Amino acid sequence: MSQPPRDDWDDVDEHDRSGGRRHDDGLLGLGAGEEDVHDATLADEMLAPDEEAAYAPRRRRKRNPVLRGVALLVALGLVVVAGVYSFNAVSGLLPQISLGGETTAEDYEGSGTGEVMVEIPQGASGGEIGEILVQSDVVASASAFTAALAADARSSSIQPGTYRMAEQMSSQAALSRLLDGGFREVNGVTIREGLWVAETFEILAEQTGHEVAEYEAIDPADLDLPGAADGELEGFLFPSTYEFPADAGPQEQLQTMIDQGKAVHAQLGLEGEELREVITKASIVQGEGMFAEDLPKIARVMENRLEGNSETNGYLQMDSTVHFIYQERGLAGTTEEQRANDSPYNTYYHPGLPPGPINSPGEASIQAAMNPEPGDWVYFVTVDPSSGETKFATTYEEHLANVEEFQQWCRENQDDSGQC
Repeated sequence: MSQPPRDDWDDVDEHDRSGGRRHDDGLLGLGAGEEDVHDATLADEMLAPDEEAAYAPRRRRKRNPVLRGVALLVALGLVVVAGVYSFNAVSGLLPQISLGGETTAEDYEGSGTGEVMVEIPQGASGGEIGEILVQSDVVASASAFTAALAADARSSSIQPGTYRMAEQMSSQAALSRLLDGGFREVNGVTIREGLWVAETFEILAEQTGHEVAEYEAIDPADLDLPGAADGELEGFLFPSTYEFPADAGPQEQLQTMIDQGKAVHAQLGLEGEELREVITKASIVQGEGMFAEDLPKIARVMENRLEGNSETNGYLQMDSTVHFIYQERGLAGTTEEQRANDSPYNTYYHPGLPPGPINSPGEASIQAAMNPEPGDWVYFVTVDPSSGETKFATTYEEHLANVEEFQQWCRENQDDSGQC
């Protein structure tokens, strides 16, 4: 606040000028002529207490030691009660394991009795496996099982599948069975490389208890095939060993095989039109070769013939394509009549590649088709079909000598019809 003009200070007495307190009667509401009864000495004493008294040390009261002890005991009791209540509130959420590592959660004893089949799905966690076992009354509690699981370094090796378990087993006994491959039911169906779709249907039906007609009735349009399949199953039912769920129907089985093929193709970087061409080439390599080391060489022979500047003039002339037309197995060669068939799949009759795959090739044949071994070979022949021995040649004369070896084997191993 700014000061009033100098004239307004004229009525201020010397006491006010020297720093004394100026009392504004109007603030107290005193009327004219009324005497100020304010006790200045009392105000001074209250506003400016004796300096010595203000800094005098405060006298402490003596407290009763008995009362202090009682108060401490009461406070300690409250802390203990609160701790017990909190522990009880959360203890149900945690596995009950003692400091020594021994499970104190509910658990059975011994190896159990009877037999019960338990399905462990792909990707199940330890807790999920424990819950599955509890539902089948194999173990008493999931917490006891997970405790046993955590204590065994081998637990990560548990495989998905169906296991023969007993009822009311100890958690440790149940874990031991899951780690023992002898109790795992292997219901795998092996579809080997190079099979035709019809052959694949027969194996699936026999191994899974279905009828071939059920597979034949499936419309490929109802399956999630890659675009390169052009709506056909041939070449896209990937060969492997599959463990189908017990309730998997024919359509689910076929889709599983297709999905496996998609995964392999994606891993190899195959897609679009390139995928169809590579699978077609790989199916021929698969149909012609018996040993992995021969596959890249067969792929090179095929590429050299496709170039059109070889003695075959762009004709692949592969017996495996003729066998596909007739759906016949067990023949090492083909007849002149068969080679004259005008089917678009007959590579003796038509130059270039057939319109699509002739079987389901495996990964090794696919990689061979993608990466043929460098070489000038134009011919090859399996001179001993019983052993798979195959010889490669760069000239027709050399090839004829190899063919003679095959024909000698054929004369010694022909059937009643004169074929081998």
